Amino acid sequence: MSERTVITFGTFDVFHVGHVRILERAASLGDRLVVGVSADALNVRKKGRAPVFSQEERIEIVSALRCVDEVFVEESLELKGDYIRKFDAAVLTMGDDWKGRFDEFSSLCEVVYFPRTPSVSTTALIEHIASIG
Repeated sequence: MSERTVITFGTFDVFHVGHVRILERAASLGDRLVVGVSADALNVRKKGRAPVFSQEERIEIVSALRCVDEVFVEESLELKGDYIRKFDAAVLTMGDDWKGRFDEFSSLCEVVYFPRTPSVSTTALIEHIASIG
């Protein structure tokens, strides 16, 4: 029987408990969890700002988690299908803030959207920290 690979993507900047929970839930759906960490340039295109932590630092943080088996740099949102095929993923998971946006990949794998952890947001954390200073 072959390994069931789960794939997910994210920036994982200012790492918090919501990130841990979504990655653990993703890992529970298979035997192997592969995580695409958004490239710095992709984050600028996607969110209009550079991440607080560099791509290398974010990869190091995500790689250190016991539920994560492999990490790679996500260079482009348009390559999700290619990444799913490359890692032979059976499941794609994303936060429900993306609900419906990746249904097009349901012909390649199962697509699961997880509810976000209430009251935890990287953007809100960054804004809160900035307001303190």
